[in-house]
Amino acid sequence: MKTYGHLALNEDKTVWGMKTEPHVAIRLKAMFPRIPKWANLYTFPNIPEVCMDLYWFMSRYPMEMTDEHREILGGKREDEIRKRDELERFLLPGYVPQKYSIKGELRDYQAQAVDIFLKNKTLLIGDVVGLGKTLCGIGALTQPLLLPAVVVVQTHLPPQWKEQIEQFTNAKVHIIKGTKPYSLPPADVYILKYSCIAGWTPTFDMKWMKSVIFDEMQELRRSDSERYRAASILCQNVEYRMGLSATPVYNYGDEIFNVMDLLAPGMMGKREDFLREWCGSYMGKVIKDPKALGAYLKENHLFLRRTREEVGRELPVINKIIHRVEYDEDAVAKMEDLARTLAIRVTTGSFTERGQAARELDLMVRQATGISKAKYVAAYVKILLESGESVLLAGWHRGVYEIWEKEFESFRLEQVGRHGKPMLHLQPVWYTGSESPAQKEESKRKFIEGESNLMIISLRSGIGLDGLQKRSKIVVFGELDWSPGVHEQVTGRLNRDGQPEQVTAIYQSPSKTRSL
Repeated sequence: MKTYGHLALNEDKTVWGMKTEPHVAIRLKAMFPRIPKWANLYTFPNIPEVCMDLYWFMSRYPMEMTDEHREILGGKREDEIRKRDELERFLLPGYVPQKYSIKGELRDYQAQAVDIFLKNKTLLIGDVVGLGKTLCGIGALTQPLLLPAVVVVQTHLPPQWKEQIEQFTNAKVHIIKGTKPYSLPPADVYILKYSCIAGWTPTFDMKWMKSVIFDEMQELRRSDSERYRAASILCQNVEYRMGLSATPVYNYGDEIFNVMDLLAPGMMGKREDFLREWCGSYMGKVIKDPKALGAYLKENHLFLRRTREEVGRELPVINKIIHRVEYDEDAVAKMEDLARTLAIRVTTGSFTERGQAARELDLMVRQATGISKAKYVAAYVKILLESGESVLLAGWHRGVYEIWEKEFESFRLEQVGRHGKPMLHLQPVWYTGSESPAQKEESKRKFIEGESNLMIISLRSGIGLDGLQKRSKIVVFGELDWSPGVHEQVTGRLNRDGQPEQVTAIYQSPSKTRSL
């Protein structure tokens, strides 16, 4: 039989090395895009999925190798085939997942996700909001082979994750503080904020962790950020990698490449190849066939997404209302001169000036829209409060918050408290970008325990927040985000397990518009 080179293991049998003819090397580099283009000796990790691909490649281009090494390669291939067969079995109807030593009990679909993750060692769980993705992660953390683990979370979520891990397991948890590395105390789980991850990058090569869970992984959708580069180094130094996000794509579909390339390096190919094949061109951002891409990720057991209907945990359909409110034209008129100047610059300035002016104009229009209807939004919310409802009010701009703060400052409402005692409606509690994590926790406590009937929340500050469903069934969008995923996340703070009633989402829209 003709051979085209040779393949052999190194001394400790962890890496395969291949030398081959130039025309075969071209085919090899196309199949394994991470191989350096200038390499003469091509190396591959001795892991089952790689061995399976090498075995397939050698069916077309046989290589010289020892009988021992050929047996090892074939054995690894068989391991990969068995693993894939077992992963397929996990998804069959009637499959009964294993039990995990968690206080309480994981639902079958949550335990199924843990089974898949432990077998595949990488998984993005994209279940819809409210199905308990956090518990899937906590279930995995009951396994000693994953400890110590790192859980990377948004700035406001470390206390919530610590509380839930300690509630459901006996794991010892430490919240990492600050961006400057220090001697960490012994723990099973370390909680690290996205805002701090870059500072801890130098420690990741020490391999002091065995697994990582990225909560709300859409935070890593931009590959040019410092936190992304830090997360990439972290992933290179752990064996098990899990992502949690109901909305892994916030803006354009190409963001899924960045997310998946962290969890499963190389599985999506090179970025330019991904954009060309899935988006139509290397400059593309919109996925041509999202269903086909989703099917590919699911078939490779890299992505798992279940709806409430699929898992039998349906809640009443969200009652969505578009409410027209009055529009304060004077608030917009004050910005007309500056807006006109920016609009002229958009059409006549240099390339750089046009881009900057367009962004400033867009921000101004959004802020002007929010400010112009802010008083009328507050008046509508007061009606809901007077009827005895507790309300989650979502906004974005600081100028809008200032108006709401003034409008609710003098608002008082006598009512009966939880223990039958008369009480006053206290001032709104705030959960925006201006509060510290401790202040946000206190706001959450006051709202849940009934010390205030109104929580004002930033559109992008409450992602992952749990517990509000015990207190409210109404969310009012006083301002709108341009990404529908943001609205879904905010509504999901109320529309989740533990919510006894139908959730109503009220979108406040101006009754008329004025051209700038």
